[in-house]
Amino acid sequence: MSTQSPTQPAAAPQGLRKNGKQWHTPRTAFRLPTPSSSWAQRLAARTAQAATKAKVMEMKAEKEETRQVGTTFCNLDSMADFLPQKLIEQRRSKSAAKAEKERFELLAGKMHHRRVERLKRKEKRNKLLKS
Repeated sequence: MSTQSPTQPAAAPQGLRKNGKQWHTPRTAFRLPTPSSSWAQRLAARTAQAATKAKVMEMKAEKEETRQVGTTFCNLDSMADFLPQKLIEQRRSKSAAKAEKERFELLAGKMHHRRVERLKRKEKRNKLLKS
C-alpha cells in the first residue's frame, strides 16, 4: 500500500523553470468528501436534534407563561423570574419617570423655569409622535 492517493500522480521533483521560477505542483479538481455516516444515522441524529429543540422551545414557553401570569411562590434570589410582566413594566416606567424628573430638576438649576417648561412640552410632543 503506497502513501500517495491514486488520484494524484507522483510528482517528480523538478528544478527551476527556464526563467528561474519554481514549478507549481499539479492541481486536481475539488471534490467534496463522501459522508462518513450512513443516511439512517444522519436521519436519526436530525430527529434527535429536532426533539431536543422542541423540548427547549416548550420549556421557554412555559417560563414565559409563568412570567406573564406570575406565581404566589417567590424566591428572593430569582425574583424577576416569577414576577408578572405587568409589574415589571410598572417598575420600569416608574424608574424612568423618576430619572426624567431628576434630569429636569438639574436643568432647572441651570436654566430659567419657563425654558424648562417649554423643553418638557417639546419632549412630550416628540414622545407622542414617536409612539
